[in-house]
This record gives sequence, structure tokens and C-alpha cells, in this order.
Amino acid sequence: MDRELKKYISLIEDYVYKNYRNNFREPVPGYLNHKFLVPGSGYVHQLWDWDSWLTGYALMSLKDKEIEEYQKGCVLNFLEHIDEEGRIPILVQDYPSPIFDLNENYKSNIHKPCLAIHALEISENYKDIKWLEPYFDKLLKFISYYENNQKDEESGLFYWIDDLAIGFDNDPSVFYRPDKSTGAIYLNSLMYQELLSVSKLAGLLNKKDIEKEYLDKSNQLKAAINNECFDKVDGFYYSVDLSLRKVDNNVWLHKGHPRFWHSLPIKITTWAGLLPLWNGIASKENADMVIKRYLNKDGLFSNYGIRSVAKNEKMFGIFDTGNPSCWLGPIWINANYFTYLGLKKYGYLDLAKDIAKKTILLLGRDIELNGEFHEYYDSETGVGVRGKGFQSWNFLVLKMIEDLKD
Repeated sequence: MDRELKKYISLIEDYVYKNYRNNFREPVPGYLNHKFLVPGSGYVHQLWDWDSWLTGYALMSLKDKEIEEYQKGCVLNFLEHIDEEGRIPILVQDYPSPIFDLNENYKSNIHKPCLAIHALEISENYKDIKWLEPYFDKLLKFISYYENNQKDEESGLFYWIDDLAIGFDNDPSVFYRPDKSTGAIYLNSLMYQELLSVSKLAGLLNKKDIEKEYLDKSNQLKAAINNECFDKVDGFYYSVDLSLRKVDNNVWLHKGHPRFWHSLPIKITTWAGLLPLWNGIASKENADMVIKRYLNKDGLFSNYGIRSVAKNEKMFGIFDTGNPSCWLGPIWINANYFTYLGLKKYGYLDLAKDIAKKTILLLGRDIELNGEFHEYYDSETGVGVRGKGFQSWNFLVLKMIEDLKD
């Protein structure tokens, strides 16, 4: 490692060790009955879905036994807020939220499919499954809600109900589009990993029938993603439009030759098109094609990591916004990390090292100049755009540092 990289690794590690406990929160009886994690010191009692998962996963690197209780608490707090339908809110906090509280009369997006993923990581890391056993049926109920309410049977893909708080907030393939119309590659990649995680959790709990059932479901979704979302012309994974008119053999114009395709590609190049490499959905052949597209310097590839939307897309832009946060071009550290894992999985080790070093330099310089991390970064200058003091999944850089040291 060169001297500059070592300097920034040291800065990052010192910063994390001094600050990670600012993400710890104690129980709030009646609302959050277990210890939990927040995205940073600026948050009071706000438990967010994929923030808590990725923050917790990153903090496993610290080998602090106390973190285990806060990690488990994140999952348990969410499962204790499940409703009769199986819905779990995106956000749980100690005061009402008209946007995120579950509403009987209005259906919107719920907790992203990453709860089983987090539960499995906790169970494997701490070698304990007993903590989850009393709650496992709730986890199955949560997955069933998605299957019963957010799955397109024709294509086999899952869709967002609307464009509220999807995580990849203003994803152009979802944002401003009609409700229930997008089979998002981001959502389906998460759901594949969620189904696989349920299967593995069932195996740990010795529930063999459920283990096989969810393994089969994960394989079916994997096939659907490759069939519907991989574009052979471009060699890339895209979200798809599911809002096609149903096949009706009574319609004179159509009955002579009904359509045989189930979706239409939404050809917008975003970081989410790399997620099928993170969890092994892509074949080696498909992965090689995806990487060629990734390496386009006018596309996703930048000097600071991966652009959230390709630079040559008409939607590309760097904006200081929140609710929704801007994912139209800025660098997000979780996107860098998912891409890093995908590159490693398919043997692109030099490219993986490249994105790890870029991430370390980006965050290290931010600490050096500002004393804090930012939520996201300008992909052309490396300057923090918004959310000074944000920690959350930025701590995933610790996983990259671990690998580089090894």
C-alpha cells in the first residue's frame, strides 16, 4: 500500500472507532422495545430499514460484542411492528409519521426486502439462531405480503407499489412512473437475496420443507431476472416496464398474434444494473458483458467510484436534495460496496481493488478536510454534496480496508 492510502486508512479507522457508538440507541418503551441502530449522530429515535441492515453489517468488522444486541434489536423492532397483512414500515420512530406509518386505506411501499438478509448475517456472524426462532413466522408473513401484493405473475418479477422511499430514491425507472409498473432490478436483486436468506435461516432452524420451498422461490426469481432484465443487445441488467395490457384473445386486433413477451426494458444505465453480480444472479458470460459496460468512463465509472446514474444518461445530474435524496449521478458508498463485492465474486480483483482504493481516498479526504463523512459525493469532484455527519453504510469502507490488509 502506498503512503497516502495508509494515511487515509488510519484517518478512517480512527474516525469510526471514535464515533460508531453515536449510532447506538437505547429502547423506547412502546415504540422501539429493543436496542437499535440509527444512521448517524443526527438521528434521534429513527430506525430505517436498509440503513440499519448495512450499518449493522459494516459494524461487524469492529468485533465489538456489544454490537450484537443492537443488531438483533433492529430486526426484532421491525418484526414487532408487522400488521395483520404482513406489512412492516420503512421507518419506525417514537412519534407519528403520516408518510411512513401503515395506513389501512392507502397502500404504499413497505420495508425493503432486506430483513431476512440482515437476520441471516447476524445469525451466522454470532453463531446464534435461537434469538430469531420465536419471530420466524412473522418474517415469513412479511415475505408473503410481497408475494401476494407486489408480484407480477406473468413475468415472475416484483414491483414497487409507488415511488415512495424505495432506497434508490429517485431511480428514473421508478420515480414519477405509474404505480405498480416497474419491475426494478434493484428491488428484484434484493428480493432474490431475501428469499435465499429465508431458505438458509429455515435450514438453521431445521425447517427443511421451508428451506426447500424458499430455495426454489429464489431460483425461480433468479431465472425471471435473467430472462426479463438482462438485455443481450447492451449486455446490461435493466429495470423493466410491466404495465403491458393483458393478453385478451377476444380483442380482434391482437388475437391473430398475441404478444409472447412479458415486459419491456427501461434502458437507463444505473448502478443497480450491477447488483446481479453482488449476489451471483448473473452467469459468467453475462457478468463479463456487464463489466464491459461498467468500464465506460462516460457511464458509471468515475475517479471516485461508481456513479449512481451513468454520466451519458439524460437524467444524470448532481443535486443537493433530500426526500428524495439524489441518486441521479452522485457517489453513494453502499453502491460502491455492492459493486466491489460483485467484482470480487466474478474474479475482477484488480477492478475490485480499484474501487476499494477510490472509496478509501474519497472518505479519507472528507475526514481530513471536514472532520466528517457526507451522505453522498459529487462524482466529478469527490466533494461531499449533502448530509455532513452521515455515517450509516459509509462504515462499509471498513470491509474494504479489511480485504486490502489481507
